[in-house]
Amino acid sequence: MKRPFVYSLILGVLFSSFVWGTTGDVLRLFSTPGSCPTGLTYDGDYLWIADRKADSLYQVNSTDGTVIKGFPTPGYFPTGLTWDGEHLWIADRDFRNTMTEYHTGKIYQVCPKTGMILKMIEAPAADPQGLTWDGRYLWMSDNTEDTIYQISPEDGTTILEFGSPASDPHGLAWDGRYLWISDRTRDEIYRVNPKGGVVVMILSSPGAYPRGITWVGENLWNVDYETDEVYQLKIFDETLYSRTNERSAIIEFTHDVINQGPGTVKTLDVYIAEPKTRDNQDILSITYPDKPSAFLDDAWDQRMAHFHQEDLKATQRYTSVMRVRANIYEVMYHIFPEKVGKLEDIPKDIRDKYLADGSKLWIDDPFIQASTKEAVGQTKNPYWIARNIFDYIRLRMHYERVGGWNVAPTVLARGSGSCSEYTFVYMAMCRAAGVPARYAGALVVRGDDASLDYVYHRWVEVYLPGYGWIPVDPSGGDRDWPRDQTMYFGHLSNRFLITTEGGGDSEYLGWNYNSSEAWTADGPVRLRMEQIGEWEPIR
Repeated sequence: MKRPFVYSLILGVLFSSFVWGTTGDVLRLFSTPGSCPTGLTYDGDYLWIADRKADSLYQVNSTDGTVIKGFPTPGYFPTGLTWDGEHLWIADRDFRNTMTEYHTGKIYQVCPKTGMILKMIEAPAADPQGLTWDGRYLWMSDNTEDTIYQISPEDGTTILEFGSPASDPHGLAWDGRYLWISDRTRDEIYRVNPKGGVVVMILSSPGAYPRGITWVGENLWNVDYETDEVYQLKIFDETLYSRTNERSAIIEFTHDVINQGPGTVKTLDVYIAEPKTRDNQDILSITYPDKPSAFLDDAWDQRMAHFHQEDLKATQRYTSVMRVRANIYEVMYHIFPEKVGKLEDIPKDIRDKYLADGSKLWIDDPFIQASTKEAVGQTKNPYWIARNIFDYIRLRMHYERVGGWNVAPTVLARGSGSCSEYTFVYMAMCRAAGVPARYAGALVVRGDDASLDYVYHRWVEVYLPGYGWIPVDPSGGDRDWPRDQTMYFGHLSNRFLITTEGGGDSEYLGWNYNSSEAWTADGPVRLRMEQIGEWEPIR
């Protein structure tokens, strides 16, 4: 249902008085003149809105939505709308008969003063939705083909094409560097590299049915088909990430050792990694039912509780427990590749520490070196170095837990691995390319809020100058849709309590995460180990 115009106007004036907000926040909104808005564009002074039901184009004031003028659309099912600096272009589904669902895509060039049709070209596919202008060519999204086309305004010839970010593309906009594409089903808006279609940013749409979008200055505008509202969205902001979907939980991690004999365990040392407050989590408290022997920091500044036991006889058990109370969030990082600094901008201490080789990495191995050069190509931008390596691994490996943690060259050559082995490969290639990399290890919610985890998860964090440490999960990137791939680059769900930050070969954890142990024995012993994380929601 359309909101009353007065209500929207008041909110529009209120929002226009402030410039606060973070990336994706609504700065201003107002109601549309019609009930079925589709296309949206900006002519340098005013917004234009296409309305499907009214078969009309409206020129409106971007401050409050006041209609300046309007005229009929050139077709009978307008969808996309854009401005080329002099004229309007309108995409139309051109239905012959909706009963037969037969339609062919048309694109019209229209005089903004008179509404007169100046040109008509055939769309490269039958279901055009979004339309935008990059200064030379038109771009069009097709909903049936799930494809983005760059086309000639002269005759509709396709210049290039690539798959859409997700399954329901609609609006299109051009910000001078990248495309923006709205998706109706997922209620999201994507920033997309026009060279290949890689998604570099994901924003939640302000309404439930995002259609037309357009770029104005440094802001994105979106018209929503369900709310019948036009939204001005803030894009460029100094806030590096957004937090949503808070999860409050008590997590108990238990490290259990049973000596099944027949000998005696003379010394047993257990190390439990202690989580800290980070972008994705606020640690409210950490308690231990039994006091640790000491607290230690390893070479990677990972703090851990150290438990020590002596003379553990056959059949005896030693249990170490850590209880954590935390608020955990879904985190989305807002990375603008063009704003990422140069490799030489990375602090020296970070480079010295996180570009070093490791026993699982073998970054000087010829196969790792050659694969890295092939993946990176000519790019010098740290974001695209990291992203190209992510895509290289995604296309050459599949997830498989085959046991053991092999070194990076072996895993990459084999073409399969666990999350840890993916981590070793990605770390090795990033470090070989000059991008600092470390790993994060976590306890994981497994389905239900009250659940237990004994599988755990590990991924990589890369250091991007100007942004800091950014999560990248190479084992999760093997997805069909570009949008889904990007959910593993610069995004974390609220399922993870991160316990461990490491670079490998820790003097206490080795290449383990969450916990580790060391022991000596008098006589033969068989130790039964159990490490379990249990989640309890805080209501």
